[in-house]
Amino acid sequence: MSNLNTLTNFPLAPLLDRLFEQADAAGSPALAGISREERTRLMHSKTGYLDFYTRLKDLWLPVSRETGVLLYTLARSSKARAIVEFGTSFGISTLHLAAALRDNGGGRLITSEFEPSKVAGAKAHLSEGGLIDLVEVREGDALKTLGVDLPEAVDLVLLDGAKALYNDVLDLVESRLMPGALVIADNAGYSPDYLARVRSPDSGYLSVQFGNDVELSMRLG
Repeated sequence: MSNLNTLTNFPLAPLLDRLFEQADAAGSPALAGISREERTRLMHSKTGYLDFYTRLKDLWLPVSRETGVLLYTLARSSKARAIVEFGTSFGISTLHLAAALRDNGGGRLITSEFEPSKVAGAKAHLSEGGLIDLVEVREGDALKTLGVDLPEAVDLVLLDGAKALYNDVLDLVESRLMPGALVIADNAGYSPDYLARVRSPDSGYLSVQFGNDVELSMRLG
């Protein structure tokens, strides 16, 4: 039996260490110019999200190291072969999910990012990590890019883009979720409507908060 663990070996492990360090060091002059009240309003906006995240194009907005390991673990343990990700950024979460696909024997990860500079960065990082062959990075608004050509059955979904759109993106993929499929929402506290949906007893999901900011939901039969 092979002992595959792409996540903790070369070239991915040192690459992720470097990327997390870069993410921690990155700043955004634009963010400093946005008041906390305006930032909160824009994060909850279904109309201003493109402008907001365009202004924050220098921020990496990555998952935490712990959430990255969680993503890999969930994708591995569920033997995921088809994954959809909303919010690529510079590809840190994408690398964790693609590593799980590699160790599961292959598969397809469809991820969406509308900021061109982040698309280019994510593709470069996926190439450096030796995982680009498993990933399709779709550039543009996820409400359009994730509305077409999805696998018939999706095993795992990561929601980590504009928080106001979590419900809308789930609408796009929900019909593809088989019983047992996982939906992970990062920073879910910024999307109260989404939390109310997946936590509702008749939602078709079993949902639990993981850590401080991750909502883990399983699609029921």
